[in-house]
Amino acid sequence: MKQTRITVALAGNPNSGKTTLFNALTGARQHIGNYPGVTVEKKEGLRFYNGFEIKFVDLPGTYSLTAYSIEEIIARDVLVAEPPDLVVHVVDSSNLERNLYLTTQLMEMNTTLVLAFNMIDVARRQGHDMDLPKLSELLGCPIVPTVASRKKGIDRLLDTIIQTARHKADRPARPPLRYGKEIEQQLESIMRLIPDGHPLAEPYGRRWLALKLLEQDREILDRGWPEPMIQAVAQSVERIKKHVGDEPEIVIADRRYGVISGACQEAFRPSVESRHTASDAADAVLLHRLLGLPIFALLMYAVFALTFRLGDPLMGWIETAFEGLATATAGLWPPDAESPVKSLLVDGILGGVGGVVVFLPNILLLFLAIAIIEDSGYMARAAFLMDRVMHKIGLHGKSFIPMLIGFGCSIPAMMGTRILEDRRNRLTTLMIIPLMSCGARLPIYALLIPAFFAPCWHGLMMWLIYMIGIGLAIVCAWLLRKTLLRGQTVPFVMELPPYRVPTLRGVLLHMWQRGGLYLKKAGTVILAISIVLWAMTSYPKVGDEALAGLSEEQAGQVALRHSIAGRVGSALGPVLRPMGFDERIGTALIGALAAKEVFVAQLGIVYSMGQTDEESETLREKLRQDYTPLQGFCIMLFALISAPCIATVAVCRRESGTWTWALFQFAGLTALAYGITAVVYQVGRLLL
Repeated sequence: MKQTRITVALAGNPNSGKTTLFNALTGARQHIGNYPGVTVEKKEGLRFYNGFEIKFVDLPGTYSLTAYSIEEIIARDVLVAEPPDLVVHVVDSSNLERNLYLTTQLMEMNTTLVLAFNMIDVARRQGHDMDLPKLSELLGCPIVPTVASRKKGIDRLLDTIIQTARHKADRPARPPLRYGKEIEQQLESIMRLIPDGHPLAEPYGRRWLALKLLEQDREILDRGWPEPMIQAVAQSVERIKKHVGDEPEIVIADRRYGVISGACQEAFRPSVESRHTASDAADAVLLHRLLGLPIFALLMYAVFALTFRLGDPLMGWIETAFEGLATATAGLWPPDAESPVKSLLVDGILGGVGGVVVFLPNILLLFLAIAIIEDSGYMARAAFLMDRVMHKIGLHGKSFIPMLIGFGCSIPAMMGTRILEDRRNRLTTLMIIPLMSCGARLPIYALLIPAFFAPCWHGLMMWLIYMIGIGLAIVCAWLLRKTLLRGQTVPFVMELPPYRVPTLRGVLLHMWQRGGLYLKKAGTVILAISIVLWAMTSYPKVGDEALAGLSEEQAGQVALRHSIAGRVGSALGPVLRPMGFDERIGTALIGALAAKEVFVAQLGIVYSMGQTDEESETLREKLRQDYTPLQGFCIMLFALISAPCIATVAVCRRESGTWTWALFQFAGLTALAYGITAVVYQVGRLLL
């Protein structure tokens, strides 16, 4: 009977015991020569085992597959030009960090991998405690402990090779390693430029080629690319250097080590004698089992407190500027003149858009803080800290990364769920992302918190509303995983990139990109909605006889109730009353369906209608007169939980692939917001 044949490449660092393992596997059945055109030794050997003929090819010892040496080039070319059925990577178990770097590069080439953790006896004598099944699960490949010098683990390794080769076609696709937003953007742009039918595209793959081009791999760069392609790669390299402050190859290497660090944090505990880097020393405190989460909570509290402390004076200047602009605009007409154009400009545009733009300093400061946390490497630690909590609700810590992105905007956060390969995990994360307080909600908080709470409470109230969102997201995720989205949690490696000092250019660029989107939204979407809401608030007009004998404030209230917006708000009154809301709040909430910031714009329009120049009270002062702190808190609570904006619903439909989940999210969050807010208001009334 003809035997089944398997070709296996042995890869590994020098001094990892690869040659000893090769000899133990092949015995005397070895053939030694040189690779064509070079003096590097080429060794091949055979092993007959359980009816299989296994051909072993011993690749040159190498620390990586970046083409800096002839050994690295040969090892890489053998894997591409003569692809084996699988690769056995021989790892020195006592030095995992250095050895697993080659593993990440083999993973990037999408090879079928088996890891032989050699010299496992030495690692155990040094006190290393490894959870190999856990590490195998995280890396997505089998791990076999061996002691090649004593031929221990050889049969188990051979059994694993046969089993892996036989089920090669059935193995799930390994998710690609991710290198951070800046690198991924440039990778995508380079991949699009690789010509169809290029001779390197098929054997190497577009993503791997783009990665090597970004790393400035000379072996790949010198393969006859068209000049526009070379120029585009050079531009991508320069962009990364400007944004991150380092060469792309350094950033990519850091990310690979981040994968290794994250896997080892979950499955490997080094001995007390092991060397600790500065990053390890920081992690010992920041990722401490008991102190880690309190430190994260305190850091977020500090961010919110500084956002108010530094943002309020700047916000006051912008507020004063818009008040002066409104006064100057109103002065273009006689004092008693009634003009729709004047009302549109002063009440609609300046009152609506101005009410949103005034919060730009708070937005920029919050985004600046988030950019620093992301670029320093701490954001990944925050996700790692939440890993234990997330596992208990059926998710992985990696789900917390899109949730954290949701503090900026729900739309990129939902798109960020693509890093989750398991559909149940992804859908669950999609459903709860709107519970993260996005930047669009920040103007609501920045308006209401100073209106109803003393300055010493500002940071705490902001922290509290964000923590309520996180807590509700965790509870909702647990319920979804127990009911509609039951299933086993798929493991992921949690990347822990080294700590880096963020570059000034990088954090300012990230801050301005997000702040620029906020301003663009204010000048387009919110401007258009403000005009529509002004019209709904202004028309139809009330007859002069109905306003006779009324004060200006009373006349404004009558006019508002008579308008389209007032009638809608009055119709919603019985529904809104259990939450402590009136028609003004109701109409503002309807406008917030288009964009959350419109809530502030609509209140600005309502309160600016009929206001005289002598009564230039701020919007906060007017709100403080009409509502209680309990009502103010309930408004923030409803804005936090209620249905996301229309754009978010559309993205949810696209990412989930169906309107069913998008509408379920919209209706479910609205009902949840109504129920919780009504309970809080009614209980608060009884207690206060």
